[in-house]
Amino acid sequence: MAANDLFTLAGAPDERARVETALLAAVHVADDTYLTEIASHLIHAGGKRQRPGFTLAAGACVDGYTGPASADVVSGGVAVELVHLGSLYHDDVIDEALTRRTTESVNARWGNLRAILAGDFLLARASEIAAALGAEIAALLANTIAQLCAGELAELQTAYQPTRSRDAYYTAIDGKTAALFAAATRIGAIVAGHQPGDIERLTRFGQAYGRAFQIVDDVLDLTATEEQLGKPVAHDLVEGIYNLPVLHALAGPDGDELAALLGTPIGGEVLEQARSLVTAGDAITAAVREAASECDQAVDQLGPLAATPGGEALVAAADHLVRSVRTG
Repeated sequence: MAANDLFTLAGAPDERARVETALLAAVHVADDTYLTEIASHLIHAGGKRQRPGFTLAAGACVDGYTGPASADVVSGGVAVELVHLGSLYHDDVIDEALTRRTTESVNARWGNLRAILAGDFLLARASEIAAALGAEIAALLANTIAQLCAGELAELQTAYQPTRSRDAYYTAIDGKTAALFAAATRIGAIVAGHQPGDIERLTRFGQAYGRAFQIVDDVLDLTATEEQLGKPVAHDLVEGIYNLPVLHALAGPDGDELAALLGTPIGGEVLEQARSLVTAGDAITAAVREAASECDQAVDQLGPLAATPGGEALVAAADHLVRSVRTG
């Protein structure tokens, strides 16, 4: 199942359009067309909207669900997506990225200062929407933003270190990626009024899926094309972020040769040599298997919810994630 199929579960094909409309409304500033343009730049650039899709799917984890999602569940998904978009604005400044989703990045078009402020604006709007959903959702989203920051800082602490440990890698992705997926499913479950046990099941699903999602993203950074990614390939290697496939390669037979190339910024022939060393052996396959294991754990967490309309969509999304990069 593609990410967009999360929006067509239970015969409700207009759900994605509701999310898109609500996203644009959330960043529209009636008396400031300039801020509106910058804040809506990546919304207009497109995207899978997977996180709000998970919020809606979590809300649909009810026997006999026929939709449509409540306005509050849609708002919860929009808040989560705004946090994601705000983090992308900030990430592109940190990475000095020129493109995002095959279009010019905000920082490349308007400069770093405006990109940072616009990212802050998106986070503020997300917080405002969360507050309208109640104190529990507001606190959850605030904590999630804190986890995103902690995860990014944990990653930066080990930049350019070929000795980076697997524990350090997982600590970073639990914060910078998995926390937001867990928030997406948890918010959908809470706002939909699910029982406490089901809320916890869906939260654990989001956390495990988020881990798998980041591993797959790290694999694609090394194996996909720039056209497929919508941004430069092997960017993490350039930035000294040695992710799971690289850690597997460093532990393999060509590890010493690879380590000799790393530890400083690289580009050109050295970058291609390092990338080739990672992709030529078993490192990619090993990383994909770990992603598959995380997806299996995610599905196991659902328990009886897997048989509901929303649960079926989440299970299919987990299956699609791994099949998209499985190498054996």
